[in-house]
Amino acid sequence: MAGEPYVDHDVLKAFAQGKVNVPKEEAKERRRQVNYLRERLEDYIADHPDFDLVKLRASGSVAKHTAIRRREGEGSDADVAAYLRVADPEVDVATVLDWLRKRCIEVYGKTKVAEDFVPSDHAVGITMRGTGLKIDVVPVLYTGEPDDRGYLVTSQGIKVLTSVTLHLQFIKKRKDAAGDAYRELIRLLKAWIRESKSVDPDLRCKSFLIELLVAHLWETGWNGEPLQVNDYPRAFEQVLSYIVRTGLREPIVFTDYYKANEVSSSNASIQVWDPVNPENNVASTYTELDRQRLVKHAKTTLDTISWAAHATTKGDAIDAWRELFGPAFPGA
Repeated sequence: MAGEPYVDHDVLKAFAQGKVNVPKEEAKERRRQVNYLRERLEDYIADHPDFDLVKLRASGSVAKHTAIRRREGEGSDADVAAYLRVADPEVDVATVLDWLRKRCIEVYGKTKVAEDFVPSDHAVGITMRGTGLKIDVVPVLYTGEPDDRGYLVTSQGIKVLTSVTLHLQFIKKRKDAAGDAYRELIRLLKAWIRESKSVDPDLRCKSFLIELLVAHLWETGWNGEPLQVNDYPRAFEQVLSYIVRTGLREPIVFTDYYKANEVSSSNASIQVWDPVNPENNVASTYTELDRQRLVKHAKTTLDTISWAAHATTKGDAIDAWRELFGPAFPGA
């Protein structure tokens, strides 16, 4: 119809299904690799009792169904939380990452090299050279609390409360209310950020932050309008407008599992609080420069989308959206 944008919800939905969502075979391979690790890790940890293995839980974007497909030559992540109980009270919990790395190396024996096992601040990353899959194994100290609550342990021995189960329930609750488009919108926004980082490597915007921004707007709406999860171009505008108008200066707090007044005070440039832990600002390491860079980029993207909505030709509209998603847009 005359006057309607050339890139509408159906175009973005087709792009998500063809180029962003994880294909079934790739998802199946991710599950196979993760299950292999989980099964073997149970055996190896049982033989090394510094830490007792309580349970293993799939976590992260794959478990939440918000993961996006990998590009050629690009690894993709799957996360496994290893819930451990300290067997020896004399053991320094700061050693848990090194201990877990050794257990993971034992699982794969001589089939992999030591460089394929890289510890980060809170996980052991395992790279599968054949598939490009990277599995992050996250040690969580288990203290017997319900709902899989436990404590992530950083390389400095800092403990951070988390819960794989409650994080999954948090997103499932919103997806059940909003429909499948809720998670697909998140995947599209993640694809935008990935392309943005390929152009500007200094841009910071972690996947979990995207998920929480969408969750916040699902609850509150924007400018008196509910988040339009069934109209992807409009939902993009809403998310970007929120970032630009607020400058990400307004604290975001969720009250699913704690009260708002339980949140810790903070002077961080961006304050978005973990739905499970009122003491954990997931953006605590973002500097003022990081905040300004992200807000500026959102403004540029919003201008591009607004221009595309009034483009006089389909080619111009597609070229504009291609700035967001890269040369694969709109896909076949």
